[in-house]
Amino acid sequence: MSRRRVVGAPTYHPRYVVWELTLKCDLACRHCGSRAGRPRAEELSLAECQDLIEQLASIGAQEITFIGGEAYLHPDWLSIIAATAAAGMRPTMTTGARRMTAERAEQAARAGLEAVSVSIDGLQATHDLLRAVPGSWRAALAALEHIAGAGMTPCANTQINRLNLDELEALWAVLRDAGVKAWQVQLTGPMGRAADRPEWLLQPYEMLDLMPRLGAMAAQAKQHGVLIHAANNLGYFGPYETLLRAEPFGSCGAGRYVLGIESNGDIKGCPSLPSAPYVGGNIREAPLAEIWKHRAELAFARDRSRADLWGFCQGCYYADVCKGGCSWTSHTLLGRPGNMPYCHHRAQELERAGRRERLVREVAAPGDPFDFGRFTLIEEDSP
Repeated sequence: MSRRRVVGAPTYHPRYVVWELTLKCDLACRHCGSRAGRPRAEELSLAECQDLIEQLASIGAQEITFIGGEAYLHPDWLSIIAATAAAGMRPTMTTGARRMTAERAEQAARAGLEAVSVSIDGLQATHDLLRAVPGSWRAALAALEHIAGAGMTPCANTQINRLNLDELEALWAVLRDAGVKAWQVQLTGPMGRAADRPEWLLQPYEMLDLMPRLGAMAAQAKQHGVLIHAANNLGYFGPYETLLRAEPFGSCGAGRYVLGIESNGDIKGCPSLPSAPYVGGNIREAPLAEIWKHRAELAFARDRSRADLWGFCQGCYYADVCKGGCSWTSHTLLGRPGNMPYCHHRAQELERAGRRERLVREVAAPGDPFDFGRFTLIEEDSP
């Protein structure tokens, strides 16, 4: 079906949407930013979801990635996928895949799901430790086979942290042999359960080791027809940008071309952002177009300039283009956006001056979904 023509679309519209269908989950991941497990109170009904799909199509959404919790645990997940496809938008999914059976994969494909990204966070022992369920690694690899067998595009995604840092090359070989077509890599962020384990988080200076390794894997992957893509909370303007991104990083997309939906209808500019500071409204209270256009919680990145940045980012050569990088990561680390420590260019500049940055947790997270603590950023001589 052809996509709808958007009449009177604003300068910014949510081309890419990530929708948490339910917070219910069949895993208990120790690094889960949303602390998923039980469903939220008053999650959207099927009728409300169908209405929201129509609203998304009317303001120019092109792709919806369904997540959880675990999206397939929503009782109407197949109907929601089918409604998305019927509205002319591309439905995809990110899943822990503990129970992504061949039957579920075939049902999803028939409903119109086009691609599925399976979260795989290391080799078997590491993945099962992080996911807190023995057997979850084997289930995830089996799911990739089921997804491909149903005619959908099999992809993978990985959170990089101290537990799996030394396994990335071996994990790439596993994913290559499993037939993935794309692999998204990102850093474990200090939110939710991951905020309770600061010792698992990488330090900013470790970008100096990580980025060349990712670049080398990305070059190998291209020879196999596989795209290795860096998410928006690592990288930036080092020598590997062209290998890990289709184009150089161009500032935070939250509320500009990205939209996040929580399962109770709360709307924010990016699915990763913590809820309390960034939810701009609920679709039960206001139309989606109004929330998107007029709520400051969603518009914060649209007119950001160098003047809104602070710390190293404000004086950076790339400040006018990058505009402080990933808002989610900087806010959950340092309490506000505009100063992003996990930057390869930044680590290189500091290294040339014989310096480095180190993060130390000062305030623990309170224990709520999408919560975070507070870190102090220390600049020191590099050993």
